[in-house]
Formats: sequence, C-alpha cells, structure tokens
Amino acid sequence: MCDMIECGAVSTKPLPKVSTVERRNFLKGAVALPLATVLAYPELAEAAASGLAPLSLETPSGAKATGFVALPAKTPAPAVLLIHEWWGLNDQIKSVAAEFAKLGYIAVAIDLYDGKVATTRENARSYMKSVDAKVATERLATVVGWLRKHEKGTGKVGTIGWCFGGGWSLNASVAAPVDATVIYYGRVTNPASELKALSGPVLGHFATKDKWINGKMVGGFEAAMKTAGKTDLTVSWYVAQHAFANPTSARYDEEDAELAWTRTLAFYQKHLW
Repeated sequence: MCDMIECGAVSTKPLPKVSTVERRNFLKGAVALPLATVLAYPELAEAAASGLAPLSLETPSGAKATGFVALPAKTPAPAVLLIHEWWGLNDQIKSVAAEFAKLGYIAVAIDLYDGKVATTRENARSYMKSVDAKVATERLATVVGWLRKHEKGTGKVGTIGWCFGGGWSLNASVAAPVDATVIYYGRVTNPASELKALSGPVLGHFATKDKWINGKMVGGFEAAMKTAGKTDLTVSWYVAQHAFANPTSARYDEEDAELAWTRTLAFYQKHLW
C-alpha cells in the first residue's frame, strides 16, 4: 500500500545520462538501453510500452480481466504476471513487461484500474481505494490460469508487483497456484490461514526506512508464513525508503534498485526455468 507521503513525491534527481543519438536510436528500435534509463524517460517508456498487445479475458463471473502482453522471441517460455503501483497501469510498468519479454518471459501487465492512470496523489489514492478485492482477485486468478495454459508457455508462472501491486502479487499467488512470487514493498498482512494456499517460494524486497511497510508488518508476515508451514520465504532488506526501485520517485535508490532487480531475476531463473 502507498499513502500520500510514501509514493507521492516526484524525483528531482538528475536523469541517467543518455545522448540524443541513443534516445533517437532507441525510439527507432535500433539500440537497447538499461531498464532504469528507459523507466526514467517518459518518451522511452512510452516507446517500450508501445510494443505490447492488449489483452482481454473473461472471468468466471463474466467480468473482464484486461492488460497488455509481451511475448519473447523464443518459446516455449515461462510467464510473469506484473501488478502495477497505485498509479495504475502506466507506460513504466508496461516497459518492465517489455523487458521481461526481452529476457525470455511471456509477460502480462494486468490493469486493476480499468484503464484509469493517476497523475496526482489524490487520484491514485482514490483509484486504489475503489478496487473491489473480490473482483481483483478473480481477475488475477484468471490471468494466472491463462498464462499457465498458454500455448507458447512452459506452464510455469511467477508474479511480481510494486507498492499496491506488491500486496496484490502475494494475493494473486494465494488465489491461484504460481511457481514464484516477488513482492516489492507491498502490504503483507495475510493471515496464516490464507498463506497455506501458497504453492511456490516468495521473495520480498523491503526498505528499512519505509514508514508503512515496516519491520513490524514484515515480521508479522514472516511469523504467519512459519505458522502456515511455508518455509521458502526470502526477505531482503535495503537501507532505503518506500518506492526505492522506481526511477521517477524522489525515493529512488539506484544501487538498491539494481540489487533488487538482480535478485529478482536470479529468483525467477531458479524457480521458473
């Protein structure tokens, strides 16, 4: 979960250095750039996101689970479900999906806000609070099931989410069996009775200076996992603040973001391939 303080500030730090030629070539698809650089520049994130295809699936109740999908060059491949921050499914999250596809994964970025993308803290908080937990859970389970049976997939599925999406990454894994769950500073207050449904390992990235997703909450999560009999939990702490992995956030920490990303990829490599 994010509040107005934790996820609201926009970064005033200098952007990663990238030349005009490099930007132009990236927009043409002629050159690759580091993910952090792409995420920091709106026009680059938009370009990366433009390669995704829209996705719409019908849920058991007749509702729609929507988002965008990116396919890798080589298949069969494992799959990753991405859940956005409280801002909504913006180009930044779509860019990460595109990056996963480049790394060899089938990637789906789900939209839990029905097309709404916040540009202000007030809107983000409003959109987040308007999410119906039952509907969101059904949508996530529907996409997980679709990915597990994807004709170009291996049957292996992982989830990942940031902030608001971090908590929903865990919820998705509780609702439907997945092979690996990644949580970036997300709300983890699920009781042991729910966590018993987990079928795969969990990796959590948390920040020591986070005022909301703090040591007390995470400690309670670790205890609940133990009570549920789930021993495959890895908790990684970073001397950073909430949203430290978001290059557009004032709380962005380049070193810790890179380390968390490296750990995430290694975790997926171990459990999805």
